[in-house]
Amino acid sequence: MTAAAPLAFRVLGAPARLADPGALWLLLAVAALAALEVARLAGRRALLGRIAGPRAALVAPRAGGGRPAARLGLSLTGLALLALALSRPQCGTRTEPVRRSGVDLVVAIDVSRSMLARDVAPDRLTRARLEVGALLDRLGGDRVGLLVFAGEAFVQCPLTTDAGAARLFLRAVGPGSVPQPGTDLGNALRGAAEVLDAAGDARGRTRVVLLVTDGEDLEGGAAAAARALSDAGVRIFALAVGTPAGAPVPLLDAQGKITGYEKDRRGEPVVTHLDLAALQAIAERGSGEVYQIGSPDRGPAAFLPALDRLARSEVESRITLEYEDRYALAAFPAFLCLLAGLLLGEARRTPRAREGGA
Repeated sequence: MTAAAPLAFRVLGAPARLADPGALWLLLAVAALAALEVARLAGRRALLGRIAGPRAALVAPRAGGGRPAARLGLSLTGLALLALALSRPQCGTRTEPVRRSGVDLVVAIDVSRSMLARDVAPDRLTRARLEVGALLDRLGGDRVGLLVFAGEAFVQCPLTTDAGAARLFLRAVGPGSVPQPGTDLGNALRGAAEVLDAAGDARGRTRVVLLVTDGEDLEGGAAAAARALSDAGVRIFALAVGTPAGAPVPLLDAQGKITGYEKDRRGEPVVTHLDLAALQAIAERGSGEVYQIGSPDRGPAAFLPALDRLARSEVESRITLEYEDRYALAAFPAFLCLLAGLLLGEARRTPRAREGGA
């Protein structure tokens, strides 16, 4: 159940609002309680009149209607003010500068056919998505962008500070995200550079590329692309997916079930291996490091501390308008009314008989 939108209005020309106007529905319960109590008081007065008739004032001299009504009014007013306080009245705004610091991070995810191999569970691509999703959940003020690549590279999500939006784009990453088959690490690095350059304000910013792949490169342009990124001040890290032993590349049907395995010209199953040496060479050129899924000490979780050690620049600075809570203006009178209703006797006191009086 979603919370109701704030209810905005103006008081003496000043902006005000109720941050949680749904709490005002409690006023209906207060009104129902008021009706029940009024009916109870009226019924008690009527019953006294039927029993005592004109002698009601002599039979119950302290049973007036003023004090019960006042006590009821104080209690109901207190409850109504309490409901108003729960609706969080706010007024008077203040300006606050909001500054966020972080790095510009582009995550380039390999979606080639070799990423369907199942030497890591459940398969390389699914495991990579899970690990990248966990990284996005733990990012602070960093701007993150997503890029997918196989034979070509496509921007899945431009740089944004909205990690939730990046996670939505990550869910759409799959084997069909790039129609061009193959694996071109150089094209992926050049695409990551374009994502970083498209954000502008490159001067003084810390920029990072995280290459998520099994390291197989069918084009051979990764070294030159990594050198160009390094010359531009971009750090390159790699998250290795797979094992050196490798696994065959499966063929999947529309439901994702394995129907066979990819074969070479001789009819032998194509086995894809993790090329850790190629990723280490790219990371060294980019002044970065290589992490590997499944490694106990160099796993994906070790990437975040390395990212935190980098110099962070201001990625966002803006002025926001914030309402100040004024619930105490209703809560304090509510407390006083409820306290007064408890202290006020239901029946009026009779004066003490004078000494020697009849």
